[in-house]
Amino acid sequence: MHELGDSPRALRVAVASGLVLRPRRGWVADPALDRHLLFAARHGVVLSCATQAGRLGLWVTEQPARPHVAARSRGDHVDANAEVHWTRPIVLRSPDALVDPLPNMLENVARCQSFEHALATWESALNKGLTDIEALAALRLGPEARRVLELCTPFSDSGLETLFKTRLRWLRVPIRAQIWLHGHRVDFLIGNRLIVQIDGKQHGGDQKVSYYRHDARLELRGYKVIRVGYAQVMHDWPSGQETIMLALAGTMRRAA
Repeated sequence: MHELGDSPRALRVAVASGLVLRPRRGWVADPALDRHLLFAARHGVVLSCATQAGRLGLWVTEQPARPHVAARSRGDHVDANAEVHWTRPIVLRSPDALVDPLPNMLENVARCQSFEHALATWESALNKGLTDIEALAALRLGPEARRVLELCTPFSDSGLETLFKTRLRWLRVPIRAQIWLHGHRVDFLIGNRLIVQIDGKQHGGDQKVSYYRHDARLELRGYKVIRVGYAQVMHDWPSGQETIMLALAGTMRRAA
């Protein structure tokens, strides 16, 4: 506003010429502003839940078709094509904020998303160092968020790893994540001899060659190594789980 001058006329000229946008009364915005931020400014809400998690680079299993936002208060009328969360914030929001504080966003994720998908987003936040378990435990979280927090660790490098270990919790076999074996880190060691590596969509080229070389070295030392890809975890889990069960049975038979 300093560059435009303080007069209402200068503002009207700037809006008419397209130099700035006027999303709602009392607000001006750069036309290049992130579309989600502009949406929040226009409708008087804050970005939250899966939408804000995605903007922070956290794991989101699927980007929502409509933005997920939070109403500033329960008495607000929100006229927007959005998924609106009406939960009371556990951390106060600034009146001018367009994005929810991280704890509020995580609380809404826990309430809105399935348990395993919420856990993947929470662990992504921990892994990136955006928060820690002690800080979250000190908050007045709801029951859904408390349940997620009970299983959270900061060790999953991707949501695929979170989904994988969550779906195998029923196994009565130790599952250790992100441990070092013979100079390299492996995603999971199930029991004493089965190693499972999770391949994301981005793995390829020289990186894949290095992975295969390390797999061969582990096999020579008596481990069974299998790789589970993105498509198996996300779209064909029964097939991936069957492969793991067969491999685990083989390692247990050899150990007997």
